[in-house]
Amino acid sequence: MARPTPLMVLGTSSGAGKSLMTAALCRVLRRRGETPLPFKGQNMSNNAWVDQAGGEMAYSQALQSWAAGLEPQCPMNPVLLKPQGDSTSEVIHLGKSVGNARAEHYYRDWFRPGWAAIRTGLEQLQAAYPGGRLVLEGAGSPVEVNLQSRDLTNLRLAQYLRARCILVADIERGGVFAQLVGSLALLRPVERPLIRGLLINRFRGRRELFDEGRRWLEKETGIPVLGVMPWLDELFPAEDSLDLLERRGRKIGAELEIVVLKLPSLSNFSDLDPLEAEPSVQLRWVAPGEALGSPDAVIVPGSKQTLRDLKALQAAALCSELQSFASKGGHVFGICGGMQILGLELSDPGGLEGGEGGDNNQGFGQGFGQTEGLGLLPLRTVFGGPKALLQRSSQALWPAALSFNSNGSNCETLQIEGFELHRGSTQALAPCQPLCADAELGWVANNVAGTYLHGVFESGPWRRRWLNHLRQRKGLASLNECQPHHSQQREALLDRLADAFEQHVNLEPLLNRQ
Repeated sequence: MARPTPLMVLGTSSGAGKSLMTAALCRVLRRRGETPLPFKGQNMSNNAWVDQAGGEMAYSQALQSWAAGLEPQCPMNPVLLKPQGDSTSEVIHLGKSVGNARAEHYYRDWFRPGWAAIRTGLEQLQAAYPGGRLVLEGAGSPVEVNLQSRDLTNLRLAQYLRARCILVADIERGGVFAQLVGSLALLRPVERPLIRGLLINRFRGRRELFDEGRRWLEKETGIPVLGVMPWLDELFPAEDSLDLLERRGRKIGAELEIVVLKLPSLSNFSDLDPLEAEPSVQLRWVAPGEALGSPDAVIVPGSKQTLRDLKALQAAALCSELQSFASKGGHVFGICGGMQILGLELSDPGGLEGGEGGDNNQGFGQGFGQTEGLGLLPLRTVFGGPKALLQRSSQALWPAALSFNSNGSNCETLQIEGFELHRGSTQALAPCQPLCADAELGWVANNVAGTYLHGVFESGPWRRRWLNHLRQRKGLASLNECQPHHSQQREALLDRLADAFEQHVNLEPLLNRQ
């Protein structure tokens, strides 16, 4: 049986909306009875997911996999680059770390291995789902003329697979006609026939106001405009940390303000999506150099370069503000690298976390020796050995159920789940309360707690119980703890995205046999 023709979503720039449009396309094809196979050959992101086999992949491809109704797996994102600062990135091939690369030497050293990983990923994915249709996402712009000859994941892949491509432009940024016409003009003659449709994204106002522009584009380019996607007032998962800046508006009806530290090497910011979705919670991102204020709690999220981020906090007033906040009984919660930062000591003899990166195959740089943490948890972390990459589930032991819940909706037993993604090991230097039954996953000392479990807030009952402790301190009524897993909210969000896509985008020119 012949495989369905692959489809590919390209963008005129980074941030055009490729990831979400790919997710929407996957959900729509699934509704039509197909098996869409999301695939991004190479992604650059510190927002990662760990699959069931213990491999790393970009969170955006995990989201697309859920949209397709599939379990995320690393062949969907065979090359992942995780920026470390100083123009270096950790290189992940097929879920495993294979070394570090400097930007100026990346294509010299990693082009051939990267292309081999991409081909292997394609083979593995298509072997797992023989009748599936590949739905590919490009990266950045496909017409960066200084990179086109070495581009691993845009037009090289489209030509290799003979994919039918959609070119997406974000009208919110302005200059949408120049974006599209300019991108098409920079295509080589052999590449232009690959573009089978144009898509305008994030349009505000009545769609008919763009009818004249649509006709002009089709006449000028000879390519149909498949649709005009409206601006959707939804909290979709951020594609990168820059998108977090768009979420700084005040939430009507919010009763709790939770500060999240915007670390210079912030990673896995999708951990905060479930809190962002809580109607009663206002998240406020605070970077070093900005004032902490008087929030109801502070979260120190994951970090790709833990020791560098620790030094950035210590060099700013934010460090002493956080210590003062905790000393006065303020709730502080750390996730993975954020928990390590909250500890007493961090030792990095091999330079794995924040050393001076280089073109080596082990990822080692100049060691930092022993460094003092913020001292809010009695923990010592030593970086070394292989990464911990594992999905986990455990019974929560903290926080305790409130003795009086105003709506009588306590859940008796709370299960938390997520994944580990870190180097090194942590031990308590003084008695601590375990956060869960697997004591090595998290620790609690009075009003400060931390965990290695990414995704801990996805557990609805556990998240609500944590929030209820904050609410009790503020004199607010308790929330119902018996809430579904955040994955159900994510599914509903993907359905609403697909509903809008089906309403505003005509896929027939892309799917017909001509």
